[in-house]
Formats: sequence, C-alpha cells, structure tokens
Amino acid sequence: MSNSAASLRRKIDSAGDLQSVVRTMKALAASSIGQYEESVRALADYYRTVELGLSVCIRKTEPTALAAQRQGPAAARPIAAVVFGSDQGLVGQFNEVVADYALKSLAGMSGKVQVWAVGERVHARLVDAGVPLLGLFEVPNSIKAITPLVGRILVEVEEHHGQNEGAELHLFYSHSKSGAAEPVSQQLLPLDENWRRKLAKLPWPTVRLPEVMGSGTHTLQALIREYLFVSLFRAAAESLASENASRLSAMQRADKNIDELLDDLKRTFHRMRQTGIDEELFDVISGFEALGGPAKKPRVPVSERIEVSARRSG
Repeated sequence: MSNSAASLRRKIDSAGDLQSVVRTMKALAASSIGQYEESVRALADYYRTVELGLSVCIRKTEPTALAAQRQGPAAARPIAAVVFGSDQGLVGQFNEVVADYALKSLAGMSGKVQVWAVGERVHARLVDAGVPLLGLFEVPNSIKAITPLVGRILVEVEEHHGQNEGAELHLFYSHSKSGAAEPVSQQLLPLDENWRRKLAKLPWPTVRLPEVMGSGTHTLQALIREYLFVSLFRAAAESLASENASRLSAMQRADKNIDELLDDLKRTFHRMRQTGIDEELFDVISGFEALGGPAKKPRVPVSERIEVSARRSG
C-alpha cells in the first residue's frame, strides 16, 4: 500500500506543478491579448486615414499613374502569399485552420503559387502540403517587434515583385471572433482597377475634398507604401491576438482537465489511505483477541462428570 500511496502522491504533486505552469501561461496569454487587440483598434483609425488619403489622390491623379501595377491578364499572374501562424505550440488548431484555409484558397487560383510563412508551425504544415515556399519569418514576440518584421516582408515582396511584374500578393491570417480564431484573407497586390474604383468611392467626411500638395504621383506612391505597411502590420497584430486567444482557450481546457485529474487522484489516494488504516485496525483487534483475551476452562462432558461422582460415592 505504501508504494502505491507514494506513487499517487508523486502524481498529485506533478499534476499540481503542471497546473501552476498552465495558469501562468493563461495569465500571460490573457495579458498579451489585450495589448495586441489595443494595437489593432489604434491601427484602425490610421488605416482609415490612409484609405481616405488614397481616395483623394486617386480621384485627382490620372489612372495611368497606376498602369505599372496592372501588367498582363489575371490568369497569367504569378501568385505570392504571406501566411501568418505561430512559432510555439499549445494553441489548439490555430496553425492547422489558417494553413488549410490558405491552401484551399490558393488551390482555386490560377498561376504559379509561392508562399512566405510567418511561424515555424505553419511553415511545417505548408511544407507537408508540398507548397513552394519563398521563405520563413519569425513570429514577433511584442508589438515593437512587428515593425521590423513588416519591413523585412516588404523588402522580400518588393524584390519578388520586381522579378515578377504584375504578381498578386495575398495575406492569410487569423483574427479573433467571439473568442475563436477565424481565418481571413486580403489581396494587397496588384493595385488594379477594381482596387482604384473601390477607394475612389469612399465617402469623404466633409463636403469638400482636400487639395493634394506637390506631385500627386509622389504622394500617391507614398500613401501606397503606407497602405502596404499598415495592412501587413494589422494582419500581424490580429494574428498575434488570435494566437494568444487560442492559447488561452487551450490552457483553460488544460486547467479544467488537470482539476478533474487531481480530484480523481485525491479521491483514489484518500480511499487507499482509508483502506490501509482499516486493515491496520483489523490487525490490531485480531492480535488483541488472539493474545490479550482471558483464558477459558475447557468444558468436561456430562458422562465423565457422572462417572467421577460415582467413584467418589463408592
């Protein structure tokens, strides 16, 4: 019994240590979600400002300023994509969901497909699917680290776009919706006629449009760079918020499972200990009865007592 009880005690202690780690990870994930979601909300106003600026520039700039972005028919365009995942595990199906969504979406497109992966976990998933990969980026571990990541991606995109004029660029990432990770996509390039018409129709918040100072083409190009930057930054921030939400959900399930395991182990331990105590009490009582009870005289049969009495009377 002692060996089994000691083994159960070690299991209980190990489960308690694991639960402490899980709860620490829960706290870290919950705090990280807040800062990433706050950055996404703050970025929304800037993103809206960039879109309004592009809308004004497009209305006042000749369409030929975007002609370089519209090379060749859509069927002949090479396709590049950036898929945001995670470097670390314990996030449930986070990487599988976004990778499968990206693969399904890219399979329906015509043209040569190549992918940049952000995160080792989603990279491995894409490798297993046989997708041609252009590179791997590390997942940023803070809001400040997102800007260098976006800069590196833009350098790679610019180099790839220079070698493949008119190439499409798609983003695939997850955003948190009702506590669950939901994959979404966005096409960034090319800046084609549909993109131009969509931005040109954006309503201006006042009755008069502002004037574009200096060269409208240079202003448009600067705003396009900001548009690409802010789009990538938002995708990275939303992906990080969703990753931590998935991790929080996974840790909550793990915490609940550990609680149930601890309850079961403790019940088994207490039942085993009580059984051992009962067995020891029974042994004590049995030993007392065998060794410490009063001696009893043996009973003499009636026939022997009659015979003895007759001899004494004779």
